[in-house]
Formats: sequence, C-alpha cells, structure tokens
Amino acid sequence: MKTRLKEFRLHAGLTQQQLAERVHVSSRTIISIEKEQYSPSLMLAYRLAEVFGTTVEELCCLRENREREDEQYDL
Repeated sequence: MKTRLKEFRLHAGLTQQQLAERVHVSSRTIISIEKEQYSPSLMLAYRLAEVFGTTVEELCCLRENREREDEQYDL
C-alpha cells in the first residue's frame, strides 16, 4: 500500500527510529511501510497520523489506493 509516511517523517525531521519509538513499533516496521512492503494496521495508521497531525486517509493515500485496487479488479 502506498503511503506518504516517508514524506511526512522527513518533513518533521524524524529518523525512522525516532518515529518507531513514538508509535511503539520497530524501525524495521517503519522501513517496511515506507517501502510499501507492509500495510499498517488501522491502529498503527491512526497513531502515525496523530504524530503528524493529519488523517489516516491523507497519510495512507486511501483514495489513490482504492482507485488502484478498483483498476486491478475492473470495478
């Protein structure tokens, strides 16, 4: 799943480790989300959005991801 996590993290001046500590996960989890290799749980997405003062929809590009999925299934 595409996210804007790296963009938000860099803008906030946080390292992957610092962000991981704030949301109680490993830095490996943050790395995997940024590389689109892992989709965060709803609770983790909410925690991440709170750190950056944004919404889950904005952080996780939900509209764009839904459109990608719809194209995949010809919806």
